[in-house]
Amino acid sequence: MKVFKFKICIFGDGGVGKTTLTQRYMTGIFQEKYQLTIGMDFYLKKLEIDGNEVSLQIWDFAGEEKFRFLMPGALSGAHAAIFMYDLSRYGTIENLNDWISLFKETNQKEKQDVPFILVGSKLDLEDIRAVSKEKGLERSNDFGAIGWIECSAKDGTNVNIIFEELARGIIELHATDKKNKKINLFQ
Repeated sequence: MKVFKFKICIFGDGGVGKTTLTQRYMTGIFQEKYQLTIGMDFYLKKLEIDGNEVSLQIWDFAGEEKFRFLMPGALSGAHAAIFMYDLSRYGTIENLNDWISLFKETNQKEKQDVPFILVGSKLDLEDIRAVSKEKGLERSNDFGAIGWIECSAKDGTNVNIIFEELARGIIELHATDKKNKKINLFQ
């Protein structure tokens, strides 16, 4: 059994469900209301993946623009990132342009290549969907994400899959020559 410790950062606009997703994953419980995150929150979850002991450090980043200056510090030493949008609010997927631009700029400055996935949240609000599945997948490809998935923290759809498959993908990247390997998750 190998032991891994991975840092995963979650980014996206305020109210897209970053904290709700994290809390559902950590506790299995959906809570309707949360206080807005100020700066960053940090969580630790231990799990077993394919016979390996994995510790996930999950960094839940505040969605307000005034906190974006903290992104470079949050990304330092990260193994992966999750960019979230609310599939019932079209503007949140468009705003990922700014988030991912800053993310890529930070990676370049830090001389690192942090893989990331795109996550559409609030799948339980299908009846008021504003971002199509096709648009989510298209933006994921445009941004160069290693995966795209939709989830619902309310009913638990795909919550565990997001973190477990991301951890599995990071393990795969670390077990191979990163320069010659690109993983694709959830496809």
